[in-house]
Amino acid sequence: MSRYRGPRVKIVRRLGPLPGLTTKRRKLTEQNKLQDKKQKKSQYRIRLEEKQKLRFHYGLTERQLLRYIRIARKAKGSTGQTLLQLLEMRLDNTIFRLGMAATIRAARQLVNHGHIVLNERVVDIPSYRCKPNDKITIRDRDRSRILIEKNRTARSRLRIPGHLAMKQNTALITQVVDPKSIGLKVNELFIVEYYSRQA
Repeated sequence: MSRYRGPRVKIVRRLGPLPGLTTKRRKLTEQNKLQDKKQKKSQYRIRLEEKQKLRFHYGLTERQLLRYIRIARKAKGSTGQTLLQLLEMRLDNTIFRLGMAATIRAARQLVNHGHIVLNERVVDIPSYRCKPNDKITIRDRDRSRILIEKNRTARSRLRIPGHLAMKQNTALITQVVDPKSIGLKVNELFIVEYYSRQA
C-alpha cells in the first residue's frame, strides 16, 4: 500500500480537521450536521476512524503505523501515549510543528529535498526520530532559506509547542513531547484496541 495521494478534503469531510494533511477546512452546513447525527456508528467503525485520523494526519502507510504500534507496545508505559510520542518526534512532524511547512506532507518534502540540517548534518529521512537536545537548522542555501522563511511568515501566528525552542533559523528540541500538547483530537486507546488483534 502506498502513500495516500487522493483528494484530501474528502478525508477531512469524513474524519474532521486534520492540520497535518491539509490547510483547507470543512464547511459545516445544516445538511452536514444532520448527516453526522443520523448515522449510527458501530464500535469497529469508531476505532477505524480514530486509526485513520492518525494515519492521514501523519501521512503514514498502514505498515508504518503497525510498526510504530509494535515499538510502542515494547516500550514502558502506556502504549497509546508512547505511540503519540513516537509520531510527534518524527523529523517531518517536528518541522511542521515549528511552522517551517504548511502541512506534514510539505515538511516531508523539505526533508527529502535536503533543506534541513540536523546536528550539523543534512538529513533526508522524514521518519528520523528526533531526540532531546537535537539542533535543527536550515541548510545554508538561498533557496532553502527563502522557501522556509516564506512558510514561516505565512504561519507566523502559530504557537510553537513546549518541547521545541526556536531562535531565528535554529530550533532545539528541549524534551520529549507531552502527548497532551498534540494538536490532533484523537483517542489513542481506540487505536491500540483496533490493533490489538493484528499486532
